Order: sequence, then C-alpha cells, then structure tokens
Amino acid sequence: MRSRRPNLFVVGSMKAGTSSLARYLGAHPEIFMTSDPKEPTFFLTREQLLDVLPGVEKRGFWRGEEYYLRLFEPAGDRPIVGEASANYARLHRVQGVPERIHDFNPDARILFIMRDPVERTLSHYWYMVRFFEERRSLLAAIREDPDYVDTSDYGLQLRPYLKLFGRERVLAITTEALAQQPAASMAGVFSWLGVDPTHMPANLDERVNETPEVVTQVRGTGLMQRFRHSAFWNALGPRVPSSLRRFGRQLAVKPLERGSVDAAAARRHLRSVQRPQVAALEDLLGRTFPEWTSLHGND
Repeated sequence: MRSRRPNLFVVGSMKAGTSSLARYLGAHPEIFMTSDPKEPTFFLTREQLLDVLPGVEKRGFWRGEEYYLRLFEPAGDRPIVGEASANYARLHRVQGVPERIHDFNPDARILFIMRDPVERTLSHYWYMVRFFEERRSLLAAIREDPDYVDTSDYGLQLRPYLKLFGRERVLAITTEALAQQPAASMAGVFSWLGVDPTHMPANLDERVNETPEVVTQVRGTGLMQRFRHSAFWNALGPRVPSSLRRFGRQLAVKPLERGSVDAAAARRHLRSVQRPQVAALEDLLGRTFPEWTSLHGND
C-alpha cells in the first residue's frame, strides 16, 4: 500500500479540543486523520519528546520517518491526509517544529484550535495533576512553571507557522466557536480545506478527553509512583496479586475534586498575564475574541 505524505497538521493547542476536532475531520469522506497513535508527535526531536512526554520510548511514539509514513497508508486517494499533535504548539519548549514540518511538506495546511486561555491553563494544570505527578497547589504551579501560561500564548505559537506557511495556509479557530456552532465552524474548516462543506460529521456532539470532576493526585514525594513505572515493577507487577496492586494504587494516589479547589486567586493571576498575550494575538490575527469570557471576570 502506497504511503501518503500528510498535508494537514492540527497543531494545538493542548487541552483545547484537538482530539475532538481530529475526530470531526476524520469523519469526512475526503479526509483521513491518523488515529493510532492519536498524536504521532513526529516533528519533535527524541530529546524534546523525552522532555515533554516522559516514558515516550516505552510508548513507541518516535520510530523514524518510515514508521511515521506508514501511519498514512490507509488514506487511499483522499485529498486531505492529516494528523493532530498538540505538542506542535509548545514552541517555548520545543524549538524547530514549524521548520521541520515546513521542510517535510511546504504545501501543508496548519489548523490551530485555541481555547479561552484562562480555562485552558487551568485544564492544563489538572491534566498535569492527573498524569504527570503535579503536586503543587494550583496557584503555586502556574506562578512557578512558565509552561502553563506560555502554552496559552497563542501568538507566540502561531507566528512561526504564519511566517513559514503564509496566512492562506494557516487557520485559527476557537474551542468556544466549535462548541457553540459546530456545523458552521466545521463548514468553514472544510471550505478552507477545499472539501465538501455540506457534509456534516455525525459525531459533532461528541467530546473526548474532557477532564473528569474528580482526578487522582500523587501523594507525598511520588516515590511510589516512580516505582510503579520502573523497569523492575514492569517485570514484577504481573506476578503480584491484583488485590495487592489495587491496594498499592490506593496508597500512591488520592482523589481530588476539582470543584473543591478555590481557583479565584489563580484566575486573577492568569488574567494579569494573559490579557496582554491576547491583545498581541488580536493584533496578529486582526480579530477579537469576545467568546473568551474568563479574561473579563471579576473573581
């Protein structure tokens, strides 16, 4: 089967609905979106992958270009062939990604989805609590780790793509517009891609990877959690009775209700940082974002 070279990249942003958007795109008969792995993340170097995705080698994300191109073999003759990898929009941590995508296919299209930056940053925090052992308080984490707010700096993320691919090949949409007017939003995306804009995916009411109300947070120093992901435990674990493994997981983590955490101070801090970022984005794109209501709250 002939490999296809992808010509559509959904590049972000993390916790803004990239997975749902990729599913809507893949439901169109003229579009193929790879789904295994869901986020190939091919255009990060191995060192960058190890930085943003600990354990990546075990998960098998990066295996070279031949493996990457095989992901698109099922595309057949569909004119649009794409993938969605949110880490392509973390350029404050992973330099060179737009350049590598441009070298790979200078005629590609770049689709960028952006969420209210305050809400995206808060969701980013809970994602890190749930999957990457974030144990700091909400306010401390977003103050101390610039990754949280820099990932929401959409102007910073978009500028290199606009410079390399040109404005006609870069489209920025918002999570809120997609949620409030899914059919109109997708019709606009389909028209931009040059496929039938009247074909509406049947799955527009689906949302994937939403953060649950109750998440698990690693207890203490995380030593037990690191032990559970060690090579030694990978070899020993299958021999341990399931009841004992469940007990160990209960010791390692604790349930945490997101609604029980007072986010008011974090929101005030984020507004002070992200309002100037959004102002710069509005200048860059020549549009405003009234749908981002969290930027204008008073709590």
